[in-house]
Amino acid sequence: MSTTKTTPVAPAGSLDRPLEPLATLELDVSGMSCAACAVRIERTLNKLDGVTASVNYATERAFVTGLPAGAPGVERAVAAVRGAGYDAHEHVAGADEWTARAAAVRITSLRRRLAVSALLSIPLCDLTILLALVPGLRFPGWQYLCVLLAVPVVTWAAEPFHRAAWVNLTNRAVSMDTLVSLGVIVSFGWAVWTVLVAPATTPGYWLGIGATPAGADAIYLDAAAGMVTFQLAGRYFETRSRRSAGDVLHALSALAVTQAHRLVEGREETVGVHQIAVGDLLVVRPGERFAVDGAVQEGRSSVDTSAMTGESVPLDVAPGDSVVGGTTNIDGRLVVRAQTTGTHTRLAQMAAIAEEAQRRKARVQRQVDKVSAVFVPTVIVLAIAVTVVWFAVGAGTGRAVSNGVAVLIIACPCALGLATPTALMVGVGRGSQLGILIKGHDALEASGRIDTVVFDKTGTITTGRMAVTEVVGLGADAPDEVLALVAGVEHGSEHPIAAAVAREAERRGLAIPAVEDFRALPGLGARGTVAGRQVVVGRTALLADEGIELDAGAIQERDRLEAEGATTVLVAVDGRLGAVVALRDTVRDSAARAVGALRDLGLRTVLLSGDAWPVARAVGDAVGVDEVLAQVLPEDKAAAIAALQASGHQVAMVGDGVNDSAALATADLGMAMVTGTDIAMKAADVILVREDLRAVVDAVQLSRRMLSTIHGNLAWAFGYNVAAIPIAALGFLNPLIAAGAMAMSSTLVVSHSLRLRSYEPLR
Repeated sequence: MSTTKTTPVAPAGSLDRPLEPLATLELDVSGMSCAACAVRIERTLNKLDGVTASVNYATERAFVTGLPAGAPGVERAVAAVRGAGYDAHEHVAGADEWTARAAAVRITSLRRRLAVSALLSIPLCDLTILLALVPGLRFPGWQYLCVLLAVPVVTWAAEPFHRAAWVNLTNRAVSMDTLVSLGVIVSFGWAVWTVLVAPATTPGYWLGIGATPAGADAIYLDAAAGMVTFQLAGRYFETRSRRSAGDVLHALSALAVTQAHRLVEGREETVGVHQIAVGDLLVVRPGERFAVDGAVQEGRSSVDTSAMTGESVPLDVAPGDSVVGGTTNIDGRLVVRAQTTGTHTRLAQMAAIAEEAQRRKARVQRQVDKVSAVFVPTVIVLAIAVTVVWFAVGAGTGRAVSNGVAVLIIACPCALGLATPTALMVGVGRGSQLGILIKGHDALEASGRIDTVVFDKTGTITTGRMAVTEVVGLGADAPDEVLALVAGVEHGSEHPIAAAVAREAERRGLAIPAVEDFRALPGLGARGTVAGRQVVVGRTALLADEGIELDAGAIQERDRLEAEGATTVLVAVDGRLGAVVALRDTVRDSAARAVGALRDLGLRTVLLSGDAWPVARAVGDAVGVDEVLAQVLPEDKAAAIAALQASGHQVAMVGDGVNDSAALATADLGMAMVTGTDIAMKAADVILVREDLRAVVDAVQLSRRMLSTIHGNLAWAFGYNVAAIPIAALGFLNPLIAAGAMAMSSTLVVSHSLRLRSYEPLR
C-alpha cells in the first residue's frame, strides 16, 4: 500500500523545480529471524534523510514516511532494506501474492531442512550417546560415521542460520542467527577437534582400541546436530503460527469482492469492483457477497453479517434498507444501488483501521526493541566470558566450551520480540471479526485502567428514533381515532415526531386518511384538514395561538408524561382538545444488559445527555446506570469528561456524533459507534461496528484479554532469559537441552497469543 501525503519537499539546490510529495510506504520484508533484525532494518531506514520508519517483526512489515511518492521512494526504501541484508517488496493492499509466496517458500524450505536434520540427528544422537557410555562398543571408523551423519545437518540444514549470520557480519551486526550459527560451529568444531587431533597423541585410538582422549566421550556432534534440529523445528512452527495469526488479521480484507453484476438498461454485465460508481444498480444473487455499500431497491432477503459483526442471526432486508459490502446475501435476489465504493466502503475502512493498528508500537514494545538491539552482542560477550572462566578454574576445555555454547543457545530475543506484536495481531484480527476495531496498543493500555464508562444518550443508549409510547384521550373521540387523524396530518412530513406518529398508526393497523390544506409550522407543529375535520398538532403555544386553552386535566396529563421523560404533543380536533401524545426516544434493547455487564466487571456507568433532567433520568433508570449527567451542552461534554478525570477516574466514553468527538478525544478510552459520524470515529480509540451495545463490553473484555496475554508473554520471555542464562553459565544446562528450550520459548509465546482466536463475545 502506497499513499501520498500532502506534505511537499524540495531537493536541496533546486527550489525552482516542482515540489515532490512525500509518501507513506508499506513494505513486505523477508529474511528477519528475530526482533533484533527488525530493529536493524528500522535503524537503516531511519538513516535516510527525512525518513521515519517502523518495522514490525511479527507482521514482517515496514512502514516508511518521508520518501518521495511513487517508484523513486519505493526503490530507495527497498535498496536500504536489501543493503542491510534482507529483502523487501512494496506492499499492495489486497494483493498479497508476494508475501504469501515468500511465506510458502520459507515454510517449505524449513520443513525439508527439518526433515533431513531430524532423520540424521536421531541416529547420530543415539550412536554418540551409546558409544560415550559404553566405550567397548566402539568399532573401527565410528568417528567418521558420526562426522558423516553430522556434516549435512550442520551445513545444508543449518544454512539459513549461517547465511543470515554471514550477512549480519558483513554489515557489522549480530542477530539471533549469529548465536545459533556460532553455537553450531563451535560445537561441531570442538567435536572434530577431539576426533582428529586427540588420536595423534593417543596410540591405537584410530583403530578404536586405544585409551579415550579427554573430551572424546562427549564429542558434541549430537549437540551440534540437535541444536540445528530444534532451531529448525522452532522456526518452522513459529513461522506457521505467525502466518496463522496474520490470516486472522487479514480476514476482513479477504471478504472483499473482486467482481459484481451491474444492471444496465435491464441487462446484467459482469464488471470489476473498481468499475462500480456511486448510483450504479447491482444484482446480488443468493450466496453472493455485496461488492459495495448500498441501499436495496428491489427484492427481499436475509443477509449474513457475521463475518463483519460477529452477529449469528441473519438480518432481514427490504427496499430502502442498507447493506454493507463484504456481507453475504442468503436467500433472495436483490437489486442494490451503490452508495459508497472503493476505499470509502465500510469494509475497506475497517480493514484499513485493523492494518493501522499494527503500525503503532506500544511503549513496552519500544523498550523491548531497545533491549533486543543490545541483547545479542551482550550474550556473545557473556558466552566468551563463561568459557574463559570455566577454563580458568580448571574445568577442562570440553566443559568450558559446553557451558559457553549453552549460554549462546539458550539466550534468544525472539520470544521478547514476538510477545507484543503477535498478541496485538491476533487480538486485533479477532476483534475485527466481531465488529470491534481496536486502533492500537494505546487502547489496550487504557482498557486496563478505566473504572468509569460514560455513554452518550441519543444514538448510543437510544436509537435516536422516536416512538409513540402513549396516547391519552382528552375529548369525545377514542385515542385510536385521534391518532389516525394526527397520522393523516403528519403522514407527509419528514419530522422525526411526525414519522413516529405515522409508524405507530400503521403498527396499530389504523386507516390513515388523506390531508388537505396541510401547513407545517416550524418550531410549533402542523395543521390540516383530515376527513373533513380541522386538526392542529403541536406545542402548547400553538394551541394557545388557535385560542384553545388547556384544562386542569390536560395540564396534569402533560406534566405527568413529561416528568416520566416523554416528549408530548397536544392534539386539537375541531377547536377542542382531543389527546396528548407521548413519544420517547427508543432505548436500545441491548442497553440494559450491556450496562449490567459493565457493572459486573466493576465499572461505574454514567449517562451523559443534553436533554432535560426528566428525560435523561428516565432513560438512565431504564438501563440502570449509576449516575446521570443531564442538560450538558455539546461543547461542554469534553469538560464533563475532564471533570470526571480530575476527580480521579479513568474514563471511557461511548458516543456516535459530531458533538461527541471532543469528549471521545478527551477520554482515556474513546469508543465510537460505526453508525455515527466520521469525525467521531476518527477521534475514537475503538470503533464498534455492531449496533448491539454489548459490543462495548466485548471491547473492554477483549482488550483486557489482549493486555493480559501481552503481559504473560513478556513475563515468560523475560523470566525465561533471566532464569536460563545463569543456569547455563553455571554449567547445569546441556547445549542440546538449551537448544530445545530456546526453540520452545518462541513457539510458546506465539501459541499463547493464538489463544485469543477463541475469544467469544457476550451473548
